Amino acid sequence: MVSNRELFEEAKRYLPGGVNSPVRAFKAVEGEPIIVRKGEGAYIEDVEGNRYIDFLMSWGPLILGHAHPEVVSAVREAVENGLSFGLTNPYEVELGKEVVAAVPSADRVRFVNSGTEAVMSAIRLARGVTGRKYIVKFDGCYHGHYDSVLVSAGSGVATLAIPGTPGIPEEIAKLTYVLPYNDIEAVEKLFEERGEEIACVIVEPVAGNMGVVPPKAEFLEKLREITRKYGALLIFDEVITGFRLSYGGAQKYFGIEPDLTTLGKVIGGGMPVGAYAGNESYMSQIAPEGNIYQAGTLSGNPVAMAAGLATLRVLKETNPYGELEKKTDRFAGEISKLLTQKGIEHTVNRVGSMLTVFFTDGKVESYEDAKRSDLKLFARFFKALLKNGVLIPPSQFEAWFLSTAHSEEILNEALERIERGIKEL
Repeated sequence: MVSNRELFEEAKRYLPGGVNSPVRAFKAVEGEPIIVRKGEGAYIEDVEGNRYIDFLMSWGPLILGHAHPEVVSAVREAVENGLSFGLTNPYEVELGKEVVAAVPSADRVRFVNSGTEAVMSAIRLARGVTGRKYIVKFDGCYHGHYDSVLVSAGSGVATLAIPGTPGIPEEIAKLTYVLPYNDIEAVEKLFEERGEEIACVIVEPVAGNMGVVPPKAEFLEKLREITRKYGALLIFDEVITGFRLSYGGAQKYFGIEPDLTTLGKVIGGGMPVGAYAGNESYMSQIAPEGNIYQAGTLSGNPVAMAAGLATLRVLKETNPYGELEKKTDRFAGEISKLLTQKGIEHTVNRVGSMLTVFFTDGKVESYEDAKRSDLKLFARFFKALLKNGVLIPPSQFEAWFLSTAHSEEILNEALERIERGIKEL
């Protein structure tokens, strides 16, 4: 049997850093990565046969857990008919119907292959319809690795303490204004000074890539008012929150409609996917109907569309959101109790079925707050949990995710393991 270490050493010969996405290298937690062989329900198994209760859930897509029978069945059926056509297939039409029916702001949707592609395309659309070039994002919010938004980003960039990255020209970075998340006064001030030049504001309605940080009361509502006043588009990046917080996403959860929405993760059921959606007047300007160009050979891939369609149909039929929120709330509360008993300063943020344990005192309402966390303590916490068979994201600046596969029995077992891990700190 090959070991995690042996396979990772081999991977480093062929893949930069041994991985295809930086955070998988476990550098932020000063650990050695596990190499996953299999997932089932709420569990994953590495190549050594070790099983872990999984709260990473592929970084959010697996709201039904690993290898859900209906999703697997739909993928098998799709695969038997072909992997890709480069032409429109019935699955993308059906998934498009589901997304448009569920997402309040969506009259039409265009499928792409990743969240990064969705963001890139939505920003291009916003610039195209407004004739403006500047965009606004928020410090610590991650919107993929597209040049215009890989500025003061969270997620893996925050984990590696990289403020941006070499390879992005200053001229492109200067087209992006970066403001503190949850600071509506900063937004008002910028728009008073430069509002006529701004094409769009892009925001995670619930930040998930600096760790889970919910919006303050009226933050999203004020963003909606300000962008409308100045003729800029409001883009909700719902790659994480879409169909996770509710069947319709954060915009339905909070009752605020953006102009454009980016989606990913859950709508692919674990397969690579992205999408951007919006009202008729904007989406009709995309080629071939309009002159704002965007294309993709594998966009609307039948296997990914089948997985996403099966996932959304299960969610629609079962409506698990209320139960998921109750479970996550209890789980977060119990973890907080265990840390308090140990005398460890911490803050737990939770929205819906997403949570983050920050090793810092006081509220976490912005990226500056999140960065006060004790990263050394988090690394020890991560390794203690992994040793006891619990997988959480290998970064302080990420969300934990629960799925419908996390039964009360499994959550109780996870809490027992977490308690053992905390005692070892």
